[in-house]
Amino acid sequence: MEHASKTFFDEMHLSPSTVRDLYAKYSQWLGNVSGSKLESRRQEAELLFRRVGITFNVYGEQAETERLIPFDVIPRILAASEWKVLSSGVIQRVKALNMFLHDIYHQREIIKAGIISDSILRHAQYRPEMINVDVPNGIYAHIAGVDIVRTAENQFYVLEDNLRTPSGVSYMLENRKMMMRLFPELFRQYSIAPVEHYPQMLKNNLRAVAQSGVKDPTIVLLTPGAYNSAYFEHAFLAQQMGVELVEGQDLFVRNNAVYMRTTEGPKRVDVIYRRMDDEYIDPLAFRPDSMLGVPGLLSVYRNGGVTLANAVGTGVADDKATYIRVPEMIKFYLGETPILSNVPTFELSKADDYAYVMEHLSELVVKEVQGSGGYGMLVGPTASKKEIADFRLIIKANPANYIAQPTLALSTCPTMVGQGVAPRHVDLRPFVLSGKTTTLVPGGLSRVAMREGSLVVNSSQGGGTKDTWVLQEMETQALSELQVQPEASDTEKVALC
Repeated sequence: MEHASKTFFDEMHLSPSTVRDLYAKYSQWLGNVSGSKLESRRQEAELLFRRVGITFNVYGEQAETERLIPFDVIPRILAASEWKVLSSGVIQRVKALNMFLHDIYHQREIIKAGIISDSILRHAQYRPEMINVDVPNGIYAHIAGVDIVRTAENQFYVLEDNLRTPSGVSYMLENRKMMMRLFPELFRQYSIAPVEHYPQMLKNNLRAVAQSGVKDPTIVLLTPGAYNSAYFEHAFLAQQMGVELVEGQDLFVRNNAVYMRTTEGPKRVDVIYRRMDDEYIDPLAFRPDSMLGVPGLLSVYRNGGVTLANAVGTGVADDKATYIRVPEMIKFYLGETPILSNVPTFELSKADDYAYVMEHLSELVVKEVQGSGGYGMLVGPTASKKEIADFRLIIKANPANYIAQPTLALSTCPTMVGQGVAPRHVDLRPFVLSGKTTTLVPGGLSRVAMREGSLVVNSSQGGGTKDTWVLQEMETQALSELQVQPEASDTEKVALC
C-alpha cells in the first residue's frame, strides 16, 4: 500500500489511516472494487478513446507520431468551497490580463506607471500591427487556460497563463463522458457539477464578440490541419458547437470581409476561432512562406470586418516574464487584491536573481520565458550533473530568456498504476471564457504525472489526464461531518494509496 510522502499534500488522505471527508464515499466504493474490474475499465477506456481518435501528434520523432494521452480512471475531487476560490481567482486574473492587453496596444498606462518596462514593446510576441486597433468588448483572450498547482501547505498557486491557443478542453469533456459511461453508479452517489455545456458556452461567447450590428454571426474554427498536435480537439469542438471546421484554403478575403467557400457559394464569416499562432494566419502580414493562413486576413481584422479569437498579439501576455507582473496588474487595473498568488519566481534578467539561480540550479526549475509543453526547461533536482552544466551555458548565453522557480511539492491524487492505486502528482487547467461576461465551467483538465516521483504532467512528456469532479454545494455540506477509515483490502481488492 503506497502512500504520498509527508512533503506533499495528499488530496485523498489526512493520514495513512484516515480519508478526507471529500473522498470518503469514493474510498468506500474503491475499497470494494477488484483490481481486475478497474483494469478492465481502463482497457475499455483506451479502446474507446483510440476508436474515437483521441490522439495527439508528437513532433520530432521518427517512429509512431500519434499517441493516446494516458487516461486515469480514478477522478480528482474538489469541494464547492475550493472551486469557489479557484474560479474567482482565475476570472479575476483573466479580466486583468485582458485589460493589460488593451492597455499596451493603446494608452500604455501600466508602462507609464513603471509597473511594466517599455521593453515589452520589443517583445517577439508584441504585434505593432495591433496598436490602436479596437477589438469587440475589449476582449483579447477569449479562451484562456490557467495552470494551477497545489502545494504541500494546501495552497493553490498559478503556475502559468496560456492565452494564445490553449488546448486540452476536449480531454476535459471526453474524460467526463468516459467516466459516466464506465462508472454510472458513482454519478448516482455524488452530486457532481456538469461540464458538458462548455461548447455551448464557448459558442455563446464567440457570438457575443462579433462586430456590432451582426445579429446572427457565422462562426468557424480555423485549424492548421490534420497534422497539428491538437487536431482532434479542433474537430471535436467544431462538431460540438455546430460550426464549420475550416483550413486557410477554405477562406478568402474580398471587400474588407472574409468568406468561406461552400457548395452553395461564398458565405461571409464573422468570427474565427483560430487555433494557429499569429505568424501563420496571414502570409501577407507575417510569415510569407505560411501555407496555413488566409492572405489579407489581418487587414480585414484591423478594419473591423471580422473577429479573431483569440486576438492577434495575445502572446505578449502568455510570456512567463509577463506572468510575474500579473498580481500587480490585478491591483493596477481592478484595484483588487489577487485571490490566487503566483509561484515565487526569479527573473534571470536581474543580477541578484541571476547570481542566486546559477548557484542553485540543482534545486530549481528553470524555464524559457516563451517555452511551453515542458520543453526548454531544466528540472534541477532530477537533472544529471552534465545536464545542469550544459543548461548553465545555455542560460549564460541569454539570461533574460529564462525565469526560475522553486521545485514545487505538487499535491498528489490517487492514480491507477501497475501495482494498484498509488499517489501521483497533479495540476489543474481550468478554461476561462470571456465575452459579455467572464466565466468558466466547474471543472478543468487535471493532468497527472504517471511516473512515480515525476513532477512533469505535460502530455508531451508522458503525463496523463483524469476527470475533475467539483462537488455541488449540497454534496460538500453532506460530507462536512463525515470521516471514513479505509477498510483493509484483501487480495481481490485494490490497494488504496
